[in-house]
Amino acid sequence: MAISVPTYTVDDLDRFPDDGNRYELLDGMLLVTPAPNSTHQIVANRLQTRLSNAVELPGHAHVVGPGAIVLRPTTQLQPDILVYPARFSPNLDWHKVSEHWLAVEVLSRSSRIYDRDFKRDAYFALGVREVWLVDRWTKTVEVCKRRGSGTLTTDVLRWRAPTVNVMLTIDLAGVFAGIE
Repeated sequence: MAISVPTYTVDDLDRFPDDGNRYELLDGMLLVTPAPNSTHQIVANRLQTRLSNAVELPGHAHVVGPGAIVLRPTTQLQPDILVYPARFSPNLDWHKVSEHWLAVEVLSRSSRIYDRDFKRDAYFALGVREVWLVDRWTKTVEVCKRRGSGTLTTDVLRWRAPTVNVMLTIDLAGVFAGIE
């Protein structure tokens, strides 16, 4: 007996319930993860704040969480944090933003396989320049600048914003402070 797996489009996502789950698509395959817990959100917020202070407040980029990277008709991924150039109006639909500097995924027990084994490489295929995989349990960040590989960072995270002269240094001890 053959197994049939349904495929979905970005337009189909509008019909999914607003139930707190995150619904994403990767080449028509539906990825569903539960709403993040407070620890996940605290780590994401700390990183987002540092990124916003470095590139959003000076007007270089937009820093949103979560964001969406869309390739119609069958792909829409939602990184926990997305950084893209300020030349794109904040009023644009996600599918019209064609340049993405950074996608950040804070790993959770329910999403770590998707994030590491599928979404990381999909982000690069969609043109994202850099991906961070943040692991709150090991208090590390895997910095990925190309498909299939990354460098594990345990103390200081450094990021250079593309096309602008901004270098951000993030002390991971501060990001993970009080997180068990």
